[in-house]
Parts: sequence; structure tokens; C-alpha cells
Amino acid sequence: MCGRFNITNLPGLQDLLNYLGIDAPLPEPRYNIAPTEEILLLRPGHGDMARWWLVPSWAKEVSSKYSIFNARAETLTKSPAFRVPFRQQRGIVPMSNFIEWRMEGGQKQPWVITNQEQCIAVAALWDVWEGANPPLLSCTLVTTEAADAFRPWHKRMPVLLTREECLRWMDNEQTIAVDDTMLAPVLKFDLELFPVNRAVGNSTRKDPVLFEPTGPPVKLQGPVAKPKA
Repeated sequence: MCGRFNITNLPGLQDLLNYLGIDAPLPEPRYNIAPTEEILLLRPGHGDMARWWLVPSWAKEVSSKYSIFNARAETLTKSPAFRVPFRQQRGIVPMSNFIEWRMEGGQKQPWVITNQEQCIAVAALWDVWEGANPPLLSCTLVTTEAADAFRPWHKRMPVLLTREECLRWMDNEQTIAVDDTMLAPVLKFDLELFPVNRAVGNSTRKDPVLFEPTGPPVKLQGPVAKPKA
């Protein structure tokens, strides 16, 4: 599950763009980004602003009736909305961190999740709806079951890509299977999590101060490097 995220560390985003060979203007720092808002979508060679809530090319109208701002990795080949994009319209949504909630003391407590670079690349799918002028570019974030270490926060998590996986995911000439290791429920790198103000539950609250830690951080360890022989 991924329903909110922030773009705050622009040096980290610029490093990602450089790695992917994408020449795109950096967006302004943004906080508490929610579904249906415009977000930066990276596709081979360029970055564009896209609506975060997929509108399939065959849809009769733009609608939020069905929650397709996230796409379950396990059913990408079964869903009519995701089948074609998974085959040939894969992209990446960069974020500095994302937010998840868990129950603590009878209340939902938001936590910010980030990595060392403060730039996370999340697997995405996109589509273009021709019923608007200009045509509407929209996208959805791919999620998978949570890695064991992440389960105390949520039963699902975004598909977080390593830099090398980013190149393969965006290569739409290449077929990817739903059981590909890219989509597996594992932590591929270390994550840091910290609690923040409960007011971030209101998506209209965009104040950066709300995302300052309100408690000590928790570190989740990714794969341990094997010693060299």
C-alpha cells in the first residue's frame, strides 16, 4: 500500500535522473502528495507530470470509483486496467520518502519511510486517455506483499527498485513476469522509519514541519553483503 509520499531531497532525485539518463526539470519540494494529484513519472528518456490514479485508455470517463492508484503485483496480468501497461508501459515514480500508518495506542500513527539516499524509485505503470484535450497521462504505483521486517507497519509495500532494476523495469522491449524477483516481497536495501505528526492524515496539510520526527527512528536492514572470497 502506498497512499502518500513526499519529494524533498532534490539532490537525490537529480542523481537518479543522471543515472537513468533522463533530462527533466526538478519539481519543487512537495509534501503529503495524495492520489489524484499530479506527480513526476519517469519514462525512458524523459520525465512528465502524470495524474496519480490510473485512467485506462479504454475508460469512458475519468473516475475515482475504483481504487487504481495502486496495482497489486500478483494480479498485473489478470487486471484489464494493468495488463497492457505491465507489458509495454512501465515507468518509475521517484519519491524522497513515503508514509504508512499503523495502530498505536488505539490511534493510527503515521510513519515516514526512506532510504540512505532519500530517493526511492517505485515501480509504476502508465496509460494515456484520449478523451481529454490534451490527452491525460496517468499512472499507478505497483505494490507487493510486505517483506517480513516491514509487516509491523503494513501488510503491503511499494515495489522498491534498485538502480539496476530501474533500467530493466523501464525497458519496455523486455518482458517481465509477475514472479520476477523485482516484484518479490523483500527488502533490497536498508530503510529508515520515524513517526511524524498525526495531522498528516489530512492530505490538505502540506506543511513541512508536520514531517519532522516525533520519536526515535527505526532501521530495517536490507540484504547483508557477502564477504569477498
